[in-house]
Amino acid sequence: MHFIDEATITVRSGDGGRGCVSFRREKFVPRGGPDGGKGGNGGSVVLRVSPNLSTLLDFRYRKIFKAKNGQNGMRKNMYGRNAPDLVIPVPPGTMVVDSETGDMLADLTREGEMFKAAAGGRGGRGNTSFTTSTNQAPDTAQPGIPGEERRLRLTLKLIAQIGLVGLPNAGKSTLLSRISRARPKIADYPFTTLSPVLGVVSVNEEEFVVADLPGLIEDAHLGAGLGHRFLKHAERTEGLVHVLDAGQTAEEIADACRIVRQEMEKFLPELLARPTLLAFNKMDIPGAREAAESARAELNFPERDAYYISAVTGQGIQELLNGMVALRRRPAYE
Repeated sequence: MHFIDEATITVRSGDGGRGCVSFRREKFVPRGGPDGGKGGNGGSVVLRVSPNLSTLLDFRYRKIFKAKNGQNGMRKNMYGRNAPDLVIPVPPGTMVVDSETGDMLADLTREGEMFKAAAGGRGGRGNTSFTTSTNQAPDTAQPGIPGEERRLRLTLKLIAQIGLVGLPNAGKSTLLSRISRARPKIADYPFTTLSPVLGVVSVNEEEFVVADLPGLIEDAHLGAGLGHRFLKHAERTEGLVHVLDAGQTAEEIADACRIVRQEMEKFLPELLARPTLLAFNKMDIPGAREAAESARAELNFPERDAYYISAVTGQGIQELLNGMVALRRRPAYE
């Protein structure tokens, strides 16, 4: 399945129905009073969070959504029917922005949460409503109020408790496939992961969602590489696991860590306040442990938050999972 995390759509609510101008026409009542009914309200356009969706893919094929108009009023004081609302399902984590003004309209995260994107027009009053003591036979009725039209930009930010971050080819995808049932594409070249992948992880009967986020490169905050398509998904996480390729020299490992943290700081400084673990991957490579420990010391990173793993062989994975559970309970760094 393609992962689509941005879309622009046009929504239009329904027009209100016209009010009716009518007079009673009954036998032996030559001058019956007004009996024109009110028009029905137009349907609104509503966005509602559906847990069954994980992408904005549907909006690639359909970009215009229009609710139905209200029914016109009728004689014998019969009201026109209100049109039903048009409900559009969106995945959890959908942010709604007015495409014209840039204003944030809604941040939809909870199942069933709704946002009225365009309100339906009210139905017009029939001539019955205009009867007064001085005008017993009004021939006036209101037209229905037109519906609203808006152009909306939808942006999906994944909702995951833990995010796996790191430079391309650090082993994040392999790690996620090891700790969950997710099966991201894995290959020995950069940018295999072109879109975020979610996996549900179970540890001692506790479940949480881990996101394998696309690899960063230098100047990602400016849009280089996968740029913001990575960084915006890191915003919602409770904690981060920084996966590092320990099959390099200590200097290269430390530089890789600094690059990612610098890019996060430039994009959103608050990301550095997320509780973070370092996962030194590829411990099955000779000399990796020594290089990793030297890099940790150079980075002055706490030993308690450093894990030495091999996503391929499973070495150190259980310890890392236990660390993820503890990480979720930890407050953000001061």
